[in-house]
Amino acid sequence: MRIAILGAGAVGGYFGARLAAGGTDVTFVARGAHLATIQRDGLRVISQRGDVHLRDVKAVGDIGKVGAVDLVIVGVKLWDMELAAATIKPLAERGAAVLSLQNGVHKDEVLREILPPGAVIGGLCYIAAVIAEPGTIRHDGTMQRIIFGEYDGTRTARIEAFNQACIAGGIDTDISNEIERLIWEKYVFLVGLSATKAAIRQTIGPIRENPAARALLFDIMNETVAVGRAKGVPLAPDFAADRLAFCDTLPASMTSSMHHDLDRGKRMELPWLSGGVAALGEELGIPTPMNRAVTSILSMYASGQGTGAASASGC
Repeated sequence: MRIAILGAGAVGGYFGARLAAGGTDVTFVARGAHLATIQRDGLRVISQRGDVHLRDVKAVGDIGKVGAVDLVIVGVKLWDMELAAATIKPLAERGAAVLSLQNGVHKDEVLREILPPGAVIGGLCYIAAVIAEPGTIRHDGTMQRIIFGEYDGTRTARIEAFNQACIAGGIDTDISNEIERLIWEKYVFLVGLSATKAAIRQTIGPIRENPAARALLFDIMNETVAVGRAKGVPLAPDFAADRLAFCDTLPASMTSSMHHDLDRGKRMELPWLSGGVAALGEELGIPTPMNRAVTSILSMYASGQGTGAASASGC
């Protein structure tokens, strides 16, 4: 199977490296110092699941240089979705399938609007990884799983081929015939943790121990469940309570990528997380006051202006 990784950051770089180490023909699309280092020194993965050093790596800065592939895995940030879909379109028109491992529920809707019918495979992943330095991905912990499936629930040849490639690379996988529900289940959890951790500026430990903060976390997730159910996604009515109980099992120091981005003054995926819930709620007539409040609270930082307050004088 020939695979292109569009966005060879922490997620795309990690899973792409595992696939390549397992013998799959992988081409990475990256940029900047990360690309230059990969082209010069190869791609490294540091992981409790086993380190990898790919010395002879196919890496380019333009997806137009990839050539024919069977699958494109998308790992860019959500604000680059429309551009990414446009650059992928020629490959999809020549038969390539497309699998997005990005956050949120909007990603595949954007892809389906631009790509040929049937090109998109539904998917999500669970991993904690960062670019430790250009050319090096650090995997934290041992969790590394991709869940994927056709939106119509069928078990196609491309699903089987990708599953075999993942197995050869030592990647944990699940094939689902209810992939939309699973994507929404992750979204509920992701929105809740991202919103509360960024708005409160705390890790999960203090949040779940404080009654008011814990109630906020629950309400944010419960609103997301209500929006998903209004869209026809078969989420359990008590799924927010289930996720809140799961939060009690997490390490107290656990945070979120949006919290990290806020602290570092980077652009955040807020418009597609709490902002996305609020927008969908308005469209469907579902109240989302807590997600709207978080979106408003964090809005001045969403573009990455930084978190420092300007000095001022006055009464």
